[in-house]
Amino acid sequence: MNIVNFKIFCDLVDSESFSQAARMNDITQSAVSQQLRSMEKHFNVLIVDRSQKQFRLTREGAKVLEFSRELLVRYETLVCDIQAMKKVLSGTIHVSTICSIGLHELPPYLKSFLLKFPSINVKVEYRRSNLVYEDILQRRADVGLVAFPTQVRGLDIIPFVEDELILIAGKNHPLAKQKSVGLEDIKSNPFIGFEQDIPTRQATDKFFKEHKLGITPVMEFDNVETVKRAVEIDAGIALVPAGAVEKDLGKTIARLNVEPKLCKNWIRPLAIVIRKNRTLTPAIDKFIKLLRNELTEEDEKNFNSEEY
Repeated sequence: MNIVNFKIFCDLVDSESFSQAARMNDITQSAVSQQLRSMEKHFNVLIVDRSQKQFRLTREGAKVLEFSRELLVRYETLVCDIQAMKKVLSGTIHVSTICSIGLHELPPYLKSFLLKFPSINVKVEYRRSNLVYEDILQRRADVGLVAFPTQVRGLDIIPFVEDELILIAGKNHPLAKQKSVGLEDIKSNPFIGFEQDIPTRQATDKFFKEHKLGITPVMEFDNVETVKRAVEIDAGIALVPAGAVEKDLGKTIARLNVEPKLCKNWIRPLAIVIRKNRTLTPAIDKFIKLLRNELTEEDEKNFNSEEY
């Protein structure tokens, strides 16, 4: 038995899926089954009740799970403490983020971090918002980045930055030439939206409901890049994060001058997501501090970037 056995077991229980646990640990599904049988043989007890249709632990299995979680936390703490004692920053930080943050908000922070700590690798994966939370809960990622954060059991939500939502149209769209855009202008033009499970779409729907606009998007997409492309060909107008279109404004896209009373609350909060009560490695700690503009010169001096 080693620490990997206990991690795979926890992943299996968390996901309630042999195939999912296999993907999380880059092994085969049969290897997960073998790990479970090996654990049952070692303790000479049945850990998973195979007589049930749904995944269910036996009483002994629940006890093994309790111990496994405690062991993983203590092991994680040990690794972090040793790195801190040796004043070493190394390893890989796995970041799970929605597309708009990963492409438009994160890059300058990432560039700054890698310049300061060149021995750290940062792996970024673009995911839908609900999957970012899942990635953190199931230990597939160390840090998550989301918009319009929601409280999820087992996770800590840390404020990151605030972005603005703006109304856009194609550069040559008639509304782009107007000094002011009101409710009737928004209502009378085709609207390009995000898919319904995306938080920015939910914020858009809330705005429409507040003003009784009754708008149904003529097109729905799962990412801001595709929304921008649709707007560029004058398929409609759209409400999007300002940071995601900053480089396009004045070229292919125009920001519409919406009446101030309509857009005063068009704020898009972004947040950092981490697993609750986890001990952060020095590398992850410094990464989060940099994202929050809390990294000090002392933080940089206290660690050297060497492998060990």
